[in-house]
Amino acid sequence: MVRSEQALALLATAFLLFIMPPGSQQGQHEKRLLNNLLGPYNVLERPVANESEPLEVKFGLTLQQIIDVDEKNQLLITNIWLSLEWNDYNLKWNESEYGGVKDLRITPNKLWKPDVLMYNSADEGFDGTFQTNVVVKHNGSCLYVPPGIFKSTCKIDITWFPFDDQHCDMKFGSWTYDGNQLDLVLNSEKGGDLSDFITNGEWYLIGMPGKKNTIVYQCCPEPYVDVTFTIKIRRRTLYYFFNLIVPCVLISSMALLGFTLPPDSGEKLTLGTYFNCIMFMVASSVVLTVVVLNYHHRTADIHEMPQWIKTVFLQWLPWMLGMSRPGKKITRKTILMNSRMKELELKERSSKSLLANVLDIDDDFRNVSTGGNNASMTTSLGGTFMRHPTTIEEAAVPSSGTQRDLQNILRELQFITNRMKKADEEAEVISDWKFAAMVVDRFCLIIFTMFTIIATVAVLLSAPHIIVQ
Repeated sequence: MVRSEQALALLATAFLLFIMPPGSQQGQHEKRLLNNLLGPYNVLERPVANESEPLEVKFGLTLQQIIDVDEKNQLLITNIWLSLEWNDYNLKWNESEYGGVKDLRITPNKLWKPDVLMYNSADEGFDGTFQTNVVVKHNGSCLYVPPGIFKSTCKIDITWFPFDDQHCDMKFGSWTYDGNQLDLVLNSEKGGDLSDFITNGEWYLIGMPGKKNTIVYQCCPEPYVDVTFTIKIRRRTLYYFFNLIVPCVLISSMALLGFTLPPDSGEKLTLGTYFNCIMFMVASSVVLTVVVLNYHHRTADIHEMPQWIKTVFLQWLPWMLGMSRPGKKITRKTILMNSRMKELELKERSSKSLLANVLDIDDDFRNVSTGGNNASMTTSLGGTFMRHPTTIEEAAVPSSGTQRDLQNILRELQFITNRMKKADEEAEVISDWKFAAMVVDRFCLIIFTMFTIIATVAVLLSAPHIIVQ
């Protein structure tokens, strides 16, 4: 009977091996293996056979890209893949007992994993890694490779800009385990893996060495182990060479060539005068550019436009330069008419819309009398006062509750009207400042163009032999 059962079992196994595709002998074996491994597993247990010995964790990283070097905020932003490898004695099995299953992919929240973090992180969430699966092999080896965008602090020295080298450290270590419980070991003595590095357009990567450190802090007597990688980068100077260094060298060379002329030569004084004029023009252009930017970014909450600026930069100067504004004509006639209209507005201010009348209705409701049968009500509509007769019409006089509701509605209308008027006024003031900036910019363009032409012609006339005959 026993032999017959064994024969049936062998036949069933052979049938399963026949119908399964080659290399895929994991169906229910993998499910049974996961149940056997994770059933009694405790994620809080440090996976060592002897608690007095530290757990060795091989640590390394792969630098994918240098995203940004923020000199102002002293930050380095990189794309890095971490690599952590350790051995968990609770996750070992005999692959022959589970249909040849050699490895598993398990989510990290179901396993113990080392709490390795970057000490000098400047990320809002501190840990910028993405939680990926842990690859577990039959011998207990666990491989965890989480990618992430790391934002680390870096002391950036720009003394020798643009010929500067920067060394930025990335310090990794366990946050809670000391060196007697968890021992970090460099995965490679060469440091970080740079085989997949994407070249940066502004920085040249010199190297990324790594070093293991064992430090005893003042707070704790136990030693703490960390692995520090140093990203060594050098600024690419080609852009700054052609756009900053070469122009400065040429201008300095032209100034030095003036000393090679004979002292009794008139061209030496002419060349010096020309250089002085160019320097004055450049300095003036910088100052006026600052003024233009200041005008452009002014708002009604901070600055109030004086009347002389409105007259000069919004009326007369645009008219002389032939400039115009959308929806507004700038002519001599319109300028004179606007000045007269402003004088009339100062003498008499009248309402311009129906919403503006709402501001005066509330005062009229306050004058409503509700003192008995002989009471009368006086209202105002469009400036004309009407007295209701004290007869049947008095029945239409609103009660105190209705009058209070009307006053609340009027108060809300006043608030909305004031906000709308204020928003329109602020938008108009901002538009005026921006147009004034455009006028100053156009005026400076014309003046500096004329000044350059006059200075060049003056130099040529003072040295006639320069002109090719």
